[in-house]
Amino acid sequence: MKTIATFNDQELVQQFMAGNAHALEMLVKRHQAKIYTSIYLLVKDKYTAEDIFQEVFIRIIEKLKAGQYREENKFLYWAMRIGHNLCVDHFRRIKALPVIRTGSGEDIFEALHFEKDNAETRCVDLETRAQVCQFIDRLPNDQREVIILRHYASLRFKDIANILGCPVNTALGRMRYGLMNLRKMMREVA
Repeated sequence: MKTIATFNDQELVQQFMAGNAHALEMLVKRHQAKIYTSIYLLVKDKYTAEDIFQEVFIRIIEKLKAGQYREENKFLYWAMRIGHNLCVDHFRRIKALPVIRTGSGEDIFEALHFEKDNAETRCVDLETRAQVCQFIDRLPNDQREVIILRHYASLRFKDIANILGCPVNTALGRMRYGLMNLRKMMREVA
């Protein structure tokens, strides 16, 4: 007899629909790293990413209960698309809000943001990813999204195309141009 940990995603969805809350918990544990990482790399704030990540699973529960999940879809890619759409909604809301800047030009809400980590931890963390993140941030949005979904979420181009709502060749082209732009930026620094 299979244990819940060995069920595939479709079986876990069916178990959840049958009333087994542990099945949803297993789905969350199984896919949280990829979903959270892709959200974080798009919004670049861990608290916002955590909020959106939680909203993803609230939406998943609502959609499952409403019968809006088709089994031919793969659960992870369906969840990633929900996460991507919530990130887009987040940025739309931000554009509608006025930005209040400090004298140095920094968003006041960023200036008031307190980190729980100590200074040494922050420095080590910043050193390891700051330069790559800066380069990725400088890319056009369409290229940045494809690179994040491919390298940080390990998605196939077919799935990236489905999430972004574009043809596979467009996703491949965006990846190609994004990598070319990253290489160019790295050469400029060296």
